[in-house]
Amino acid sequence: MKQYQTLTPVALQAEAFTDATAAVDRLTALYDQAVSFLRTEFTNAMSSTPPDTRIRAFYPEVRFTTSSFAQVDTRLSFGHVSTPGTYASTITRPDLFRNYLIQQIGLIIENHGQPVIVGASDTPIPLHFAMTNEDGITVPQEGAAEFTLRDVFDVPDLSTTNDDIVNGTYVPLDGVGPLAPFTAQRVDYSLARLSHYTATDPDHFQCHVLFTNYQFYVAEFEDFARAMLRDPASGYTSFVSTGDQEITDGDAPIEVSAKLPQMPTYHLKRKDGSGITLVNIGVGPSNAKTATDHIAVLRPHAWLMVGHCAGLRNSQKLGDFVLAHAYLREDHVLDDDLPVWVPIPPLAEIQIALEQALAQVTQLEGYELKRIMRTGTVATIDNRNWELRDQSGPVQRLSQSRAIALDMESATIAANGYRFRVPYGTLLCVSDKPLHGELKLPGMASDFYKTQVSRHLMIGIRAMELLRNMPLERIHSRKLRSFDETAFL
Repeated sequence: MKQYQTLTPVALQAEAFTDATAAVDRLTALYDQAVSFLRTEFTNAMSSTPPDTRIRAFYPEVRFTTSSFAQVDTRLSFGHVSTPGTYASTITRPDLFRNYLIQQIGLIIENHGQPVIVGASDTPIPLHFAMTNEDGITVPQEGAAEFTLRDVFDVPDLSTTNDDIVNGTYVPLDGVGPLAPFTAQRVDYSLARLSHYTATDPDHFQCHVLFTNYQFYVAEFEDFARAMLRDPASGYTSFVSTGDQEITDGDAPIEVSAKLPQMPTYHLKRKDGSGITLVNIGVGPSNAKTATDHIAVLRPHAWLMVGHCAGLRNSQKLGDFVLAHAYLREDHVLDDDLPVWVPIPPLAEIQIALEQALAQVTQLEGYELKRIMRTGTVATIDNRNWELRDQSGPVQRLSQSRAIALDMESATIAANGYRFRVPYGTLLCVSDKPLHGELKLPGMASDFYKTQVSRHLMIGIRAMELLRNMPLERIHSRKLRSFDETAFL
């Protein structure tokens, strides 16, 4: 077997920092050096004789050690470690996560009065992730190059790309605990998936994410975005459509894509990233899980589901709203990651924002608001045609759970929000009542769609605007954190 020597960049020495901005600058320098090295060596390898060395570069790492049970503000759900020890996390794309990293590292330094150490980790950067966003360079499939790719470069390794930390199953190596909820490889994997599924660059994603299960909402979102761009006082700076088409003028044209991606995504941006992203996840819990699995690595401030549902109560009318305060999970896609016995609690800050937004948009308050809104349990199921089965089983469970609405995505999104510590909420709109003979058939709900889609979307947008004005430490409830959490949000 051929023996390969290893060629690596001359890394900067590990250094202690008490200034978060300087620490992130060093993370950026280390990352840029490593990625530039891999890109250069890969280009050389593909254009000359096969390399006789192994070429490797490493993710940067932030490390923190404390010997004290520091007493911090007990209202904070993040920004500190719970027990003495050493904690570390590999970091990728510090340019994309710059503001997040400055904030999180700054809180650790402030709350514990100890420096962080920034240096190179011992985790190699897979070549495929180093090539991301590098125009004109693609990594060939295995066997397409004149040399065996994985003999020379590191490739993605699923054994080191997992959700053990957020699932609470991670076993620290050498006694070093995690600082962040995701490793660099896990983040890189999701960033690549997001580009594929949404046809937009992860750089465009905003801190507030709306999920919907109907394309009807997209046109309304674009209309709202254009109106905001025409208003200099709105604070919104640009609108991004699929294919990374970005406009800053509300009257600028956008080319309609001939083929939409699996999850069409649109971004109404603000300079500080506090704008709104709309993702059309389509129908089904699998899509809902896929989208939230990957968006979670961006650490959004909140995500909300604003979709359509089946109303289960005779007192409901088509077009009524449902504010979920509990979830019946019959979607099954998260059973292996988050057992069904784990409760998914409502988050007061999100619930209040949604109800206030509903009142403001509809101009109804108090008891009058109850004419068009019900608060209760939303059931999420994995079988779109559940109505065709024997009714005794499903209907009995729905009745025993006190469910007032049923869909195929909401509980999945809420449960993954709980799992990933991302504040979540659900406001649905009744589009059919299958238990009462009002089935979703062609043309039956056309008037409802025309009148309610715009109003429903505006409620979701207004709720996000209310949350934007709320301090981050209030939105990220302690209910989302266990008794042994990562310091990073």
